[in-house]
Amino acid sequence: MSYLEITNLSKSYGEDGDRTDVLKDINLKVEEGEFIAIVGFSGSGKTTLISALAGLLEGDEGGVLFKGREIDGPGSERGLVFQSYSLMPWLSVTGNVALAVDSVHAGKSKAERAALIDKYIDMVGLTPARDRKPAELSGGMRQRVSVARALAMQPEVLLLDEPLSALDALTRAKLQDEFADICEKEKKTIILITNDVDEAILLADRIIPLTPGPNATLGKNFDVNIPRPRDRAEMNHNDEFIQLRGDITSYLMEIGAERGTDVENEIVLPNVVPFTAKNDLLPEAYIRASASLREERFLEFSQLKKVYPTPKGPLTVVDGFDLKMKKGEFITLIGHSGCGKSTVLSMVAGLNPITEGAIILDGNHITEAGPDRAVVFQAPSLMPWLTAYENVALGVDRVYPDASEPERKGVVEYYLQRVGLADSMQKVADDLSNGMKQRVGIARAFALSPKLLLLDEPFGMLDSLTRWELQDVLMDVWKRTQVTAICVTHDVDEAVLLADRVVMMSNGPNAKIGNIMDVDLPRPRSRKALLDHPDYYAYREELLEFLEAYEGGANPSEEQLAAISARRAARIERQAKKLPPLAAAE
Repeated sequence: MSYLEITNLSKSYGEDGDRTDVLKDINLKVEEGEFIAIVGFSGSGKTTLISALAGLLEGDEGGVLFKGREIDGPGSERGLVFQSYSLMPWLSVTGNVALAVDSVHAGKSKAERAALIDKYIDMVGLTPARDRKPAELSGGMRQRVSVARALAMQPEVLLLDEPLSALDALTRAKLQDEFADICEKEKKTIILITNDVDEAILLADRIIPLTPGPNATLGKNFDVNIPRPRDRAEMNHNDEFIQLRGDITSYLMEIGAERGTDVENEIVLPNVVPFTAKNDLLPEAYIRASASLREERFLEFSQLKKVYPTPKGPLTVVDGFDLKMKKGEFITLIGHSGCGKSTVLSMVAGLNPITEGAIILDGNHITEAGPDRAVVFQAPSLMPWLTAYENVALGVDRVYPDASEPERKGVVEYYLQRVGLADSMQKVADDLSNGMKQRVGIARAFALSPKLLLLDEPFGMLDSLTRWELQDVLMDVWKRTQVTAICVTHDVDEAVLLADRVVMMSNGPNAKIGNIMDVDLPRPRSRKALLDHPDYYAYREELLEFLEAYEGGANPSEEQLAAISARRAARIERQAKKLPPLAAAE
């Protein structure tokens, strides 16, 4: 008999015409002490599944057995950690953990309960902050409180509903490592819901994809046989990790593609030219000089500096940012939070005044926002009462004043189709999913035919599976336009996938360029193609090592950074020669 078993579980919401079929025939057997990770797309029913396991809802058919008995409600033997922190804002860290301990362990003495509280607060590294309230804690610290509270209940099964997905990439990575350590100490039976394949491989014994809804069901099982403890940096060298990561990613992309694609109509992009403002105040000498260099120095950052006034005095966020870009080049900016990536982007967008230095685009000094630059933000920033079509048309009508109505209509429809929204053009933005809203934002940006495309963590609010899809959408549209582009990202894989060069920034304040990595991978690119490329993990490793070198506010020496780049070059050379590591080193 399995320790925990789901049998023929199905769940729908609503009735008749408003009925939404979520889960269909879910079957799963979990052994005691096993760590299962379930990965799936947004809206596939992951939270519905974890709620059924927690006893928070009943299925329409089938059910859940724990130790042979059917689950018919919540129980202290099952601890649950949600994506949102769900803390009592008026209680301290200790008070929030004590709330659960006093409820579940009412039969224990006061001293025993206090010892439990202390043990688990210490286990998640919050002893120095035990008297703080949630408002005084970072997002990562709040999620640590949630984990401590669940563990202090001493449940037999731990249910984790995307507990780290609301955190930034660096905090998420740190908590994944800490969580792996906690899981080894506690030896619980654990079911983790996640959309992050790397997180699943780092933590789980078995990974099971949940197919896209409606009527989502569990797909193929993937066993994780990588020895514990698993070090994220070392796994990048592990052939089994690379193979498993590629297999799971490919499988998820295949079942995602089966959801169906929009029917494409033969729309030909009209031959119309957008309006672009020209700065006529530039010196003639500069115009003559820049004309001969425009292709190679299409965009130039010269000694860029940004200083913000603060109550404690001036704060220099960016200092001495120098970069030259060719026309049609795609660059990604990566670095730790607070390193000034978005500040640089906002200055080139003309949304943030420059303190010192200059930014020159196609021979024109950037001093304000203009139609020659299009920005895609992390949040889609759509007019919620307008349709997808109308949101894109707003910009098109502005930048194509001399085009006819059919021509402008053609531009709007062409780019909405290119991002997969041919059948959703007339849907109101408020009725679209976050992924669909961001598709509209991408279509709107390309439809402006800008000289420069600026992307500020455009997929940061999306689950990783939706992010993969939209990265491929972005690459598909970009290869047709070859627009010069800069993308700010925290995501190492995204940085490699998109870029001709990855610009890595040092820690702030006084941040500048710490390193630049040329990405010599063939275009056109797709995530699936990169997973099969022998050099992909060498580029990935260099970025991970760079971020690790700058972790915790450190600023490594030029020698350290050069050594990181040398290791990447050596790995690529070794792979090209197909020699084993030791033979290549000799």
